[in-house]
Amino acid sequence: MLNGKKYKESVKLIDKSALYDPADALKLVCETSKAKFDETIELHVRLGVDSRHADQQVRGAIVLPNGTGKTVRTLVFAKGDKADAARAAGADYVGDTDLVEKITKENWFDYDVVIATPDMMGVIGRLGKILGPKGLMPNPKAGTVSMDVARAVTEAKAGKIEYRLDKTNIIHCPIGKASFGAEKLAENFNTLMGAIIKAKPASAKGQYIKSCVLASTMGPGIKVNSAKLG
Repeated sequence: MLNGKKYKESVKLIDKSALYDPADALKLVCETSKAKFDETIELHVRLGVDSRHADQQVRGAIVLPNGTGKTVRTLVFAKGDKADAARAAGADYVGDTDLVEKITKENWFDYDVVIATPDMMGVIGRLGKILGPKGLMPNPKAGTVSMDVARAVTEAKAGKIEYRLDKTNIIHCPIGKASFGAEKLAENFNTLMGAIIKAKPASAKGQYIKSCVLASTMGPGIKVNSAKLG
């Protein structure tokens, strides 16, 4: 961690006891991004739900209007026309059992998103223990199990992200790079928060958004006033 001079300078810019309006927090997170590389800006949202209950799961996927700033490598499990469509859409890797073998035997992970047609799920089912822990297993809710693989590839390349609760009821998501600036980050932030708010389970009681924190890769966390978020 960058707990040196730059980090200490960044901490001085923040009032740790304050809850910032989203616009102010986004401006600050850019100002406190002082690393020599283009830092990723991340959003961490704690929700007032219990992820142990199936009816209180919060999960989905959206395309960020300004993307994530990251080059996304896609792997597609498909055959025939669907495989051709995936290649035409710009998929980095396309195959079926050959790719299953490569992953199981070589522990191969040179990709960021895995997409599959429904008929391929039986073939790649045995990859669950390998892809699952890394969050790479195709899932219909995330739009990564689809007959329209071309669209899934295009959306992944355009900056589609999946949001889901971890075991402590927190969603962690990237919303772009520090170089985007506060305005573009705000568009991505509002799109993601809108989706999370819309996904509120009917069984959730009390305050839904418990806390919301923005941080750059190497920078300190900045608390956002969740009362302004719905």
